Amino acid sequence: MRQISFAITSLVATAAISAAFLAQPARAQEGKVNEPGLVSYEIKDYQIPKSLTGKPGDPAQGRKWAITSGTGNCVICHRLPIPEVDFRIGNIGPDLTHVGARLSPGEIRLRIVNPKVVNEDTIMPAYYRVSGLTRVDPKRAGKPMLTAEQVEDLVAYLSSLK
Repeated sequence: MRQISFAITSLVATAAISAAFLAQPARAQEGKVNEPGLVSYEIKDYQIPKSLTGKPGDPAQGRKWAITSGTGNCVICHRLPIPEVDFRIGNIGPDLTHVGARLSPGEIRLRIVNPKVVNEDTIMPAYYRVSGLTRVDPKRAGKPMLTAEQVEDLVAYLSSLK
């Protein structure tokens, strides 16, 4: 019974995260976003079309952030084509193996920066946001989970997955 309950919980979580990566809501927040201490960006057509740093990220570094605890750590919830990672843990979110073929860099960027813009019910955290958050470790208060450079590195890596 416990395994069935876990399977149902995993299925529900997977559906919620999948919606964040694949669905577009009837209405998305658009316009300029300014948060204290962060680079300003604009949301348009369900994406952040321009790089947060003004230049492309490094896909090799992005791959590193995707598997590094304390930064992106994407593999904790998502399957990625990274053979050295045990994927029994990355089964809550959608498979990102071919995400670069499904989403533009701007769409990927928005889902990393603040996935709640796309799906307000997602359980995926906002990696480049500091305001309006709850249950933040006091040591991390006022700091995004990723820097603008790390976001761009992840965008470059995930965009390369076609």
